[in-house]
Amino acid sequence: MTGHPLTTLPAWQALETHAAALRETHLRDLFAGDPDRFARFSFSLGPLLADYSKNRVTAETMGLLMELARARNVEAGRAAMFAGAHINTTEKRAVLHVALRNRAHRPMTVDGVDVMPEVQATRARLKKFSDDVRHGAWLGATGNPIRHIVNIGIGGSHLGPMFVADALKDHQRADLSVAFVSNPDRAQIDEVLTGLDASATLFVVASKTFTTAETMFNAHLARTWIVEALGEAALPRHFAAISTNRAAAGKFGISKDAVFPMWDWVGGRYSVWSAIGLPVMLACGYEVFDQFLAGAEAMDRHFETASLDQNLPVILAMIGLWHADFLGAAAMAVLPYDYRLKLLPSHLQQVDMESNGKGVMTDGVPAAGNTGPIVFGGGGSDSQHSFYQLLHQGPRMIPCDFIGALKGADGMGPSRDLLLSNMFAQSEALMKGRAAADLASTPLELQPHRSFSGNRPSTTLLLEELTPYTLGMLMALYEHKVFVQGLVWGVNSFDQWGVELGKELATSLEPALNGAALKNRDSSTAGLVAAYLHAKGGAA
Repeated sequence: MTGHPLTTLPAWQALETHAAALRETHLRDLFAGDPDRFARFSFSLGPLLADYSKNRVTAETMGLLMELARARNVEAGRAAMFAGAHINTTEKRAVLHVALRNRAHRPMTVDGVDVMPEVQATRARLKKFSDDVRHGAWLGATGNPIRHIVNIGIGGSHLGPMFVADALKDHQRADLSVAFVSNPDRAQIDEVLTGLDASATLFVVASKTFTTAETMFNAHLARTWIVEALGEAALPRHFAAISTNRAAAGKFGISKDAVFPMWDWVGGRYSVWSAIGLPVMLACGYEVFDQFLAGAEAMDRHFETASLDQNLPVILAMIGLWHADFLGAAAMAVLPYDYRLKLLPSHLQQVDMESNGKGVMTDGVPAAGNTGPIVFGGGGSDSQHSFYQLLHQGPRMIPCDFIGALKGADGMGPSRDLLLSNMFAQSEALMKGRAAADLASTPLELQPHRSFSGNRPSTTLLLEELTPYTLGMLMALYEHKVFVQGLVWGVNSFDQWGVELGKELATSLEPALNGAALKNRDSSTAGLVAAYLHAKGGAA
């Protein structure tokens, strides 16, 4: 983009020149020319190993990328976040989710006020409440212990805790189930509630304002279910809430002892570290959740203190930016080879695409080229038999993140051998490809179909073992990676105005679906509403 404040930087232009020279270089040649390439382009941080050698980068590439990061004041932006500055400029808010995993209790301030005393007090309340529920001090209205936890939320109040609870399922008690409801389609909540004992069920309603349409619709269905089974007086023993609106939660029937705060300096997609993580604490125990915080805290300290060229979130962020802006990649695939991480792609989809899916910079200037990538993925083993064909032979280059653990839930036996041999082989195949010259015994007419260009980039993240600690490290790594990319692109990674328009239009449309006059709508929307009303009339 001619004259753009980002693309006119000398560091950006140097990368464009470098990309033109490197674009046709094959990864096979980079490995052949450097026997120590893995050692040179991998990074160990405690129980986490990151191999980024299978990306089309050289030492010169990495040096130029770090120059761009410095030119975009990444160090200053990082410091501003940890200092509690209002880096969410459009909403005039601090961005301090790192305070939620600050277990060292060092002061962290917003507008001159140390937030840690309130964070610590909330942690203590969450610990007591989760311990009481798990150990029978908090009973249902009839005196039965709680055996079923149902979280009602949406977006970050749903995806994050659902992913973490699923990933840490090994740490859950067999006699305490956890389920998640987000969809206003009644089919979901009806399915979750089927077979549950109301006298042993605790609902957690997660809504900062206690007005979120989808969440409150499901919360009222749950309320009716409890009242019909146990009576109105039972409500305080069967609901908890995470909300700033204590009055509305109280009016709903929730005890003040079971209402936990949220803060406007924590965005939804970064909130699992807060009281939003209550279902994880209830299912797995507060001690497990504390280790989850500890892993994230370790990544925070690394990100905050390490130099840019020795900083894992920065390294991965700049490689992702290199793919998006200089090599033309519009998407990236997240491919976990551990069944317990199967929901990670959905969580990261929100963390990345809601954060950096922006077309305008913080100063109102249109963004240059690509910003946030399209993030998709799935469990590696199933995905191999689904969309990997496109990754290997499709016309688009799609960088991949392979994620696995050296030790599985069953140790390092045959299942782990099979799993990791496939993960390592897929990244090798994407890198090497297969030339037609290597298919001498294959009929000529089939050689174009059975050859692979290779030269397709990937990064491999290996955990020693999937534990609460390493899960916290992994999630914080991606959060900081996305933040760094937002700093370089100059976008606000912490607002989500694009989400709001659809909500506003839905609110104004809902009366029309109950027969109110429909005004000032396009013919398509009017036609769809008419089709629904016709069906609704027929059903009636």
